[in-house]
Amino acid sequence: MAKVLVLYYSAYGHIETMAQAMAEGARAAGAEVDVKRVPETVPEAIAKSAHFKLDQAAPVAAVADLEHYDAIIVGTGTRFGRMSSQMAAFLDQAGGLWARGALNGKVGAAFTSTATQHGGQETTLFSIITNLLHFGLVIVGLPYSHQGQMTLGEIVGGAPYGATTIAGGDGSRQPSQIELDGARHQGGLVAKTAIKLFG
Repeated sequence: MAKVLVLYYSAYGHIETMAQAMAEGARAAGAEVDVKRVPETVPEAIAKSAHFKLDQAAPVAAVADLEHYDAIIVGTGTRFGRMSSQMAAFLDQAGGLWARGALNGKVGAAFTSTATQHGGQETTLFSIITNLLHFGLVIVGLPYSHQGQMTLGEIVGGAPYGATTIAGGDGSRQPSQIELDGARHQGGLVAKTAIKLFG
């Protein structure tokens, strides 16, 4: 059975919710799935004063975990059009895996959250995907087989490069049904791809 890791960083819980939807989609497609988060790098006092969601159930990942999966789905909120420093710091520690080619040929995917529709969703996805390509992963996006991302009836996230959600300037908007369905769809595609490659 293919093993999938959903690896995420979530300051306020939006990406945490999307990560669970990704995992649901991958499990429904027949994969064994773990959901883990990267370590918080912001000092606890500052994180509390900024109302970060610190009580997340997912265990904290170690860099060494990555090579034990057939597929790695990476999600983080945007920081000025690129991935968060927490996720970048985690991936920056994976040079040993890169040097050994330990992730070559595995399946990869990205998802993100921004405050606004035009807050850097696609550039953030590409910043994640760029890292995954350097590690040798084969990328699975969110094709238009997820028709929800084409709707004009409501404001909605989603891009061919990965599932996304829009949090609102104050973080009050939670992932919509269409956005969660997009995450489940992409998670399923990642799992199906990994199963084809690794059984």
